[in-house]
Amino acid sequence: MLSALSINAQEMTDEEIAERIKPYGSVHVAGAQAAVADAGPRSGADIYNQACVACHGSGVLGAPKNQVAADWQPRLDEKGFDGIWENAINGINAMPPMGTCGDCSNDDIKVAIEYMLEGI
Repeated sequence: MLSALSINAQEMTDEEIAERIKPYGSVHVAGAQAAVADAGPRSGADIYNQACVACHGSGVLGAPKNQVAADWQPRLDEKGFDGIWENAINGINAMPPMGTCGDCSNDDIKVAIEYMLEGI
C-alpha cells in the first residue's frame, strides 16, 4: 500500500501537490486587527516595555532590575556584556530563550539589554 502512495505522489507535479495541500479557508476573529507593517528598528525602551518589564521591572525570580547597578554589575563583572547577551538569547534560570519577546531578533535583545544597563 505504501508503494502505491509513493508512486501516486511521484506522478503529481509541484503545482498539483500545492493545490492538494492548500488550506480550505481562513479564519477571521471578530475584533482582531491585522498586523501592522514593521516601522523599522524598535528602541530599547520599546522592547523593554513590551517584553521585559514584567520580570525586569520588579526582579521576578532574581531577574536583574532595570537600570539597577547593584543587580547588573556582578553579572557584568562575571560574564561581561556578551555573556549577558548570550544568556538572554539562549535563556538562563527561569528566563526562557529570548525572554518573552517572541518577535525579537538577537539585535533587538542587545538593544533591550543596553537600555536596561543605561547609567550603569
